[in-house]
Amino acid sequence: MARIYTSIMTHFPSLIDFGRETCGDLAAAEGREWLVTNGIGGFACGSVAGTLTRRYHGLLVASLSPGGHRTLLVSKVDETVGYGGEVHELSANRWADGTINPSGYLRIERFHLEGTIPVWTFACADALLEKRIWMERGANTTYVQYTVLRAGGPLLLGVKVLVNYRGYHGLTRASEAPMDVQPVEGGLRVQASPEAAPVYLRSSQGRSEPGHVWYRNYELEAERARGLDHIEDHFHAATFYFELKDAKPVTLVATTNSSATLDGAVAFESQIARGDGLLKKCKQANPKIKEWPGWIGQLILAADQFVVARPLAGVADASSIIAGYPWFSDWGRDTLVALPGLLLATGRPEIAAGVLRTYARFVDGGMLPNRFPREDSVPEFNTVDAALWFFEAARQYFSATQDVALLREIFPAMTQIITEYARGTRYQIHVDSADGLLYAGEPGVQLTWMDAKVDNWVVTPRIGKPVEVNALWLNALAFMSKLATALGSSPTQFDSLAAKARMGFPRFWNTAANCCYDVIDGPQGNDTSLRPNQIFAVALEESPLSVDQQRSVVEVCARHLLTSFGLRSLSPGDPQYHGQYFGGQRQRDTAYHQGTAWGWLIGPFIQAYLRVTGDRDQALSFVAPFENHLKIHGLGSASEIFDGDPPHTPQGCFAQAWSVAEILRAWISIATRG
Repeated sequence: MARIYTSIMTHFPSLIDFGRETCGDLAAAEGREWLVTNGIGGFACGSVAGTLTRRYHGLLVASLSPGGHRTLLVSKVDETVGYGGEVHELSANRWADGTINPSGYLRIERFHLEGTIPVWTFACADALLEKRIWMERGANTTYVQYTVLRAGGPLLLGVKVLVNYRGYHGLTRASEAPMDVQPVEGGLRVQASPEAAPVYLRSSQGRSEPGHVWYRNYELEAERARGLDHIEDHFHAATFYFELKDAKPVTLVATTNSSATLDGAVAFESQIARGDGLLKKCKQANPKIKEWPGWIGQLILAADQFVVARPLAGVADASSIIAGYPWFSDWGRDTLVALPGLLLATGRPEIAAGVLRTYARFVDGGMLPNRFPREDSVPEFNTVDAALWFFEAARQYFSATQDVALLREIFPAMTQIITEYARGTRYQIHVDSADGLLYAGEPGVQLTWMDAKVDNWVVTPRIGKPVEVNALWLNALAFMSKLATALGSSPTQFDSLAAKARMGFPRFWNTAANCCYDVIDGPQGNDTSLRPNQIFAVALEESPLSVDQQRSVVEVCARHLLTSFGLRSLSPGDPQYHGQYFGGQRQRDTAYHQGTAWGWLIGPFIQAYLRVTGDRDQALSFVAPFENHLKIHGLGSASEIFDGDPPHTPQGCFAQAWSVAEILRAWISIATRG
């Protein structure tokens, strides 16, 4: 294992490495979360401290069916070590009465990431014990491995396994009936009910004993802070006992696959080799870049955590992108925004092709789903821009690959989108014949990416002609004209629509503010709110603004919206501005697009900045703060959102696809720029 670890970290040395100063501080250790994934929608995640702080924390959150039907199967493990006549508790639990018991986080001497694999080093007297967790790619299988690094004699390790069986958004309170626990070779089989999928707890080493006890009243601190139910119970299903000595690892396997390999060394080697391969692919795809900082390497590995297989009849390479962990599944808009950074910039165009093929199959009435449907659900067609982002993803794919065959395959679906949008589809989406601009929206729905809704209240309705929607519309038409010509088709339809949109776009210019209106022709007229959406009118390939207007938009956004971690969703000078994202759902959703800063917007801002200044060094300075951000919240990844007010505390999902994607895409584009 040491040889492989050295290989991967020689390419990109990890920056995620803490000692007792962080691990022994409960607030600091709980506020840093690790994540491992399996490429089919399942995952494991938790806090560095070992406490459960979210309903989404667990060792095995399995994807039991295509489409990300996620179920918490294994909640956590609690370990004790017998050594030198003393018992050392390694686990930590927070209880409803406010106590922390045991407090094993105080024994963590070191925490670091090997690629994306979390590794703890516990000190028990003069002994050091190492623990690491990872998942098998393509399977609902989690490995927990323990190795003695230093000891004056054998360690007796007890591992108590706590299980559950619920949807990952829910909570469980104990029932009187215990789960069914049956012996199998190497361990135990646990089944919550006759209809439930079984989970296997196994090891090729040590011995196991069944448990039949509910542990009650775990307090989930992050859920309490979000104003949600925050007490849960878990079922003690088994305890495994191992004798550790001579630096020989022992491995516990939690899986839905009764034939999963129990060979921890082989499973670990496969995981590390995969990470090494991802890093090499990215380097090969970007030969102009000679120096790769460690934090960019960490983001390249993080990018892979969002990519999932998405079984779909007739599409052999069907793939999608999880919008964010721990609570999002795959969303249409997020997938298509994230595709260039996660897959094209990192040298994986073959997977990008699978994503485009997959999404092309779901065009309906010219629209793409907002939420990608599970196999047993109906798609939700309530986004105006997801279909438009499809064109931008396809454009960047074509630019990177010149793959005419794929573009020919998806051209009919793209033509359908243009045709349906032009003549009119759901939610009054249509081209206004008066100015050639795209109108969208009606009361009670939220169609743009600013989509917060509380009960029946749409926080930012943006009914009318949103600026970024029309920038995307114009770019889609321009690309389709070029593509039609390349495929030997007539571009007339697209050229005509594009010419009208170019003539109408100057209506967005707000002369008084020297920037763009956010929405025009809305129910209350033109919206003068200073928001970041206008940056796309500069960042996208086809800009409808003059050079002076482009420069002014960038300057206004930089002066009023730019933070260390992206652009604010609303200017602090606006009466509706909310600078902090906290509290219950209504309070949080009120702030979501009314001042909260979004990490993904740093990408288009940098692209626009480079367009008007060409200053590569200054552009790098805008992305630099994310290096330190990787050490907090979601370790090695990038958060969804940040407070608009300094110090811009990270909030929301601790690992967000389009944040990671746009940071990567921006950095790589700057580094390869002449």
